[in-house]
Amino acid sequence: MADEMALLVADIFEAAGALRRSGESLARAEGLTQARWQVLSVASDEPVTVARAARRLGVTRQNVQRVANDLVALGQAEYRSNPDHRGSPLLTLTPGGRDSLERIRDRASAIHRTLGAELPDEEIREARSFIRRLLAELGAYEARNP
Repeated sequence: MADEMALLVADIFEAAGALRRSGESLARAEGLTQARWQVLSVASDEPVTVARAARRLGVTRQNVQRVANDLVALGQAEYRSNPDHRGSPLLTLTPGGRDSLERIRDRASAIHRTLGAELPDEEIREARSFIRRLLAELGAYEARNP
């Protein structure tokens, strides 16, 4: 079983790498990086603090701060005052940022449709279910072994 788990982890890392390369290509078409795309996406539903965006993405606050500052400099996002915490402004998308994000999402959807045509929906649902179970187990393990 341990060997199968090691192989699964290796496959997941390989898949993550392939998805990251694909994401970089999609973002580059809009003059962005995948990191900038991810931060735009996190801030697309509602304005967020850099710290909250970092937690959602599972990366450091400093990394998201750098990317958010880049997005602001590019006119893709802006900071707004935060009524709950004056020292932590809220990051929000500009109309240009929303347009860029929509174009990237459209390109990604086209790729997903192409991939989905080759992979049965039931297998995709099963894979997602298994990955969510794996993530829950990893979270439980991390809670027991800080």
